[in-house]
Amino acid sequence: MDTLQAERRDMSVKSQQLKREGYVPASLCGHDIKGSVPLKIEKKELERVLKDNKRGARLTLMLDGKSCSVLIKDYQYNSMKRCYNQLDLQKLVSGEMVQSVAKVEILNRDDVKEGVLQQELEEIHYSALPEDLVDKVVIDAGGLKLEEKICVGDLEMAKNPKIRLHTDPEAIVVVVARLHKAATEETPAEAAEEAPAES
Repeated sequence: MDTLQAERRDMSVKSQQLKREGYVPASLCGHDIKGSVPLKIEKKELERVLKDNKRGARLTLMLDGKSCSVLIKDYQYNSMKRCYNQLDLQKLVSGEMVQSVAKVEILNRDDVKEGVLQQELEEIHYSALPEDLVDKVVIDAGGLKLEEKICVGDLEMAKNPKIRLHTDPEAIVVVVARLHKAATEETPAEAAEEAPAES
């Protein structure tokens, strides 16, 4: 589990000024936190952590010389400026259920030789205790055959009694679909019907 260094934010300092100083605004919420705790994180520090951790991942947050387990609830990324605008964290409390998401990761896409692999879901929504959280679901597409599909209910996390799914178990995660031609070829009979009659 990666460690994220953060500092308390002075709310009299506006977000734009924070960003000019090399920081990204963040917030920490939790069951035992009244409202939320405003934070600031160095840009390079946040980029380092979010390179391998996305929504639903657990981190160790270092704040005021103390550590606590947190969940990445959400973040805002500006694709035009290629920078993060905001990070939202949730403090994890032992014995307390938390809502989260598991990212779907597909392996060996190129091994599907017949048909086309279609990914229908990017994330699986669920609730679990902190010790049972799942940050990603890995699916090996290499052995999938034509018209074969994998639904949410087929995943290992769906079989875990400690996990409460919020995404429909019948929802399709990935499927190998048939390729359809854009237009059907004319048969000789159809071509003859369309040919102009000789006078």
